[in-house]
Amino acid sequence: MNYVVLVAFVAILGSLGWALRHMMRGSKASDANGVNRGMAWALTLRIGLSVLLFAVILFSYWMGWIQPTGIAAGR
Repeated sequence: MNYVVLVAFVAILGSLGWALRHMMRGSKASDANGVNRGMAWALTLRIGLSVLLFAVILFSYWMGWIQPTGIAAGR
């Protein structure tokens, strides 16, 4: 499970870097309406990966593969 989360975080950071690259390139990659398609696609991918990671964590908790840990209530 740790590897899945690690790979997901690396993919999310990679898509953020990809969006930054497209943003810094400026209007060369823009369409007629001024929309930077590469940056929009990279940010959409980041959102999808984040939602998928959240869903995998919730599913893993539901299946009992992971258990919550941390500070006990009242401390």
